[in-house]
Amino acid sequence: MDVKKYTTIINDQIESQKKWRTVPAPVRGELIRKFGNKLRENLVSLGKGVTKESKKILVEGIGEIQEVIDMCDFAVGLSRQLYGKTMPSERQDHRLQEIWNPIGVVGVITAFNFPVAPWGWNFCLAIVCGNSVVWKPSPKTMEVSYLCKKIWDETVETDDERKLLEIVDGDVAEAKWMAQDKRINLLSATGSCEMGKALAPLVAERMGKGLYELGGNNAMVVSKHANLDLAVRAIVFSAVGTCGQRCTTLRRLIVHESKYDELLERLKKSYSSLPIGNPIKRENLVGPLINQQALDRMQKILGHCKLKGYEIHGGQPLPDLGEGFVKPAIVEVDDQCDLVKTETFAPILYAMKYNELDEAIHLQNDVDQGLSSCIFTDNIQEAETFISAQGSDCGIVNINIGPSGAEIGGAFGGEKDTGGGRESGSDAWKQYMKRTTVTTNYGKDLPLAQGITFDA
Repeated sequence: MDVKKYTTIINDQIESQKKWRTVPAPVRGELIRKFGNKLRENLVSLGKGVTKESKKILVEGIGEIQEVIDMCDFAVGLSRQLYGKTMPSERQDHRLQEIWNPIGVVGVITAFNFPVAPWGWNFCLAIVCGNSVVWKPSPKTMEVSYLCKKIWDETVETDDERKLLEIVDGDVAEAKWMAQDKRINLLSATGSCEMGKALAPLVAERMGKGLYELGGNNAMVVSKHANLDLAVRAIVFSAVGTCGQRCTTLRRLIVHESKYDELLERLKKSYSSLPIGNPIKRENLVGPLINQQALDRMQKILGHCKLKGYEIHGGQPLPDLGEGFVKPAIVEVDDQCDLVKTETFAPILYAMKYNELDEAIHLQNDVDQGLSSCIFTDNIQEAETFISAQGSDCGIVNINIGPSGAEIGGAFGGEKDTGGGRESGSDAWKQYMKRTTVTTNYGKDLPLAQGITFDA
């Protein structure tokens, strides 16, 4: 690790952020608007860059850049809505209010499977909130990260604005350094649960702030009241999209016993006709896993499933197509064992039966992660139960929509080992700012709170 280079980057960011925080928020929003327009001009080329490195299909690569563009639009509007509250004071001639100020330098660590979108969620909000961003991308997707940085540099007009976004090359050592560096006021890290558990104690040790978007072991409940036409479409995309390499990928399918046989037959038929191949070609819906190591891991897990006697449909490597290509797999299981409870970052879908809704909810919740979940049902009682306090324990809960993906308008994130962070929409912007409670006495007396009398 180049400590000298890293230190220079952070020190420069601190000085640039001190100037940026004095710029009115709507003016900061105007710069993000220009950046979004530049991204629009480069949408397809950047999308191809995502596909080239992450190996997701082109339509997903372009969609990821579109998500950053949408985030720019969201942040522009937000720049005029960084609201604080005014509360009634218990004291005569006093005003009690809260205001929000920039937090400082925001460190962002991203993963290979979504090399740009999570950075965009953080960057757009951090910038309009008056901060700077130091970004450590995955070593597997550095090229597209530098393309985004290049477009930012072409958007800005001053050197200080250019320094509001800096990129740090590297891997584990650089991530740990960022976690330990007191000059980074907020560390936002996207990756595996193991990565988050390694970095979080380092941030906590210095009493720093962390925002973690980690793994998911997401489930879909298919009720006896479900529309199977909708469910099949949602299952296939959610389970095989990005070749199973999304934090929101569908990994557990919990089906009412009355629908199980019909649904499995329809899924097996759909899986058998999936167009698998070069992700840059638009006719293909499934590209490869990121590398041979990921494929080997998937095959190891399927081997364990075979030893347990589970019925496996698909899962065969496709070496003739190139490294990492594989047929997505459906594994029929009779219990939710440790294999099922462990997230495998590959297109393995575990299918199991249930009889009563309480049983399905228990299966959905009985994993360490708590990111995304869904139920397919046309029964309002089931739907309302699933989204209630006695239902799914995930940060994202969907009705008649798959678990994979989300809109930027809502806060994105999950509970338990998923980390508890929230990014993107709603009021996620507050994590990038410091809340200050302000009391103003505009009277001529000095009454104390709680009616305390203290004569000096």
